[in-house]
Amino acid sequence: MLTLPASDLYLLQMERDIKFNSEELDEIASKRAELDKWREIFSSQGLELNDASIKKQKQKHQESRKSEDESEDGAGATSSTKSHGQVADFNVLYCIPKPVTISSSLGGIPITVDMAGNLRKILFGNTFHIFNYEWKKSYFKFREPFSDLSYALKAERGGSSAIQMAVQANIIRYLLFTGSNETGTVCLQDLYDVSQKKQEEALAAALTDILWSAGDLQSGSVCLVSTDSYFTPSTEYKVDNFTERVQLFKFIEKEIMQKFIYEHIQCFKEEGSHGVILFLYSLIFSRTIDRLREDLDSTTPHLLHSSLGNFVCRQALLNLMLTGRASPNVFNGNIQYDDQGSPLPLPLHGVLIRSDVGYLHWNREVGSMLKTPKLPIWLCNINGTYSVLFSINSSLLSDWKMEHLFDLYLYNGQPAQNHTVILTIDTHSHHWEEGHDKGDGDLEKRFPSVEMTIRTKWEGAAIDWNGTVPFF
Repeated sequence: MLTLPASDLYLLQMERDIKFNSEELDEIASKRAELDKWREIFSSQGLELNDASIKKQKQKHQESRKSEDESEDGAGATSSTKSHGQVADFNVLYCIPKPVTISSSLGGIPITVDMAGNLRKILFGNTFHIFNYEWKKSYFKFREPFSDLSYALKAERGGSSAIQMAVQANIIRYLLFTGSNETGTVCLQDLYDVSQKKQEEALAAALTDILWSAGDLQSGSVCLVSTDSYFTPSTEYKVDNFTERVQLFKFIEKEIMQKFIYEHIQCFKEEGSHGVILFLYSLIFSRTIDRLREDLDSTTPHLLHSSLGNFVCRQALLNLMLTGRASPNVFNGNIQYDDQGSPLPLPLHGVLIRSDVGYLHWNREVGSMLKTPKLPIWLCNINGTYSVLFSINSSLLSDWKMEHLFDLYLYNGQPAQNHTVILTIDTHSHHWEEGHDKGDGDLEKRFPSVEMTIRTKWEGAAIDWNGTVPFF
């Protein structure tokens, strides 16, 4: 009997699961080419790429990882730097993706046709729309460990980037303020000395925090994809060969849910995992369809809308990730009356609580609940693209004296950014428009949009890019 290596089995599974369009076939061809390359490397050194060699190299990696953990506990950063600076001869096998589907016997609740239909309706407004290729290929991929951006996710340019960057904000929150660092001011170096293990822990913690908040801090749900399909679609439902294989796992203890996500972190961070969609499904089931319908108002019937041929996140979905409630608006509280004082047919739902991560939006008035979060981290909407702005000083928003002169750090998730941008914000020495002719035209043409976004929080602030060429 012919036994295929685990890597070939992965490709066969991928070929079975993917609907073949030209882009996805190119992806498979690329993976086959990469696998052939490693076969040549092994062959040149007298080794065979098979299940036994994969198992052996995985064991070697686990031993190396254990050694790294021990050195982190004992000798500190010295051994971590060493492990980053040296490339093991055969650690390349770690790049071969782990299985991103689970066994049908794991014990989750199989999705039903009614659950899938309701999922589609709350996302798209109907049961016929499905995610496009840009969404399906999106997952949570980190930059290189032990680099200047080892804390950072690579974001897509499509509609899924809003979700990736909202998770990025919570990863920063975990690494700076709620993980190993629980004191006041921390060092930016804490975001650079991040190992792969720490990246996975931070991602699991960030996903858990968002899901748990959506479950009113009492419960949460996690969706994973199994090997089996659980229902036969009707003519009123369009098959996507993914949603039909979802299992739902419900939790009433946050720590157990976080441990479960960490144990299955490859289902969110590996290529081909549909990781962003899985997280979005988990978010909806954590909030529940009924509570989402209560959160929304007449202005927003569902969570995604079509723009330029792609599905993008509505404000309600952003607020769900930031506050745990899918309120469709950015103002504080609910509005019962119109501008003339007449009662509205239905109230408009705004933000009810301050959350750990805030939100800034250039060219849009944002209420204080989002503008002034509990921690100095903001998801920023800048001309329809998403970035994260943050400070390493946890007291920045609780002590007004701190807001005279301070640094903010900017990350936009795009491949062109190769270091964390440091912006120095001066709110008192001089006005930002000094030295500029106010008749020069539109503000967006005279000043970078990121500066204008920051000034929605700190009006009149002067902003120094510290040598970085301004972008946005």
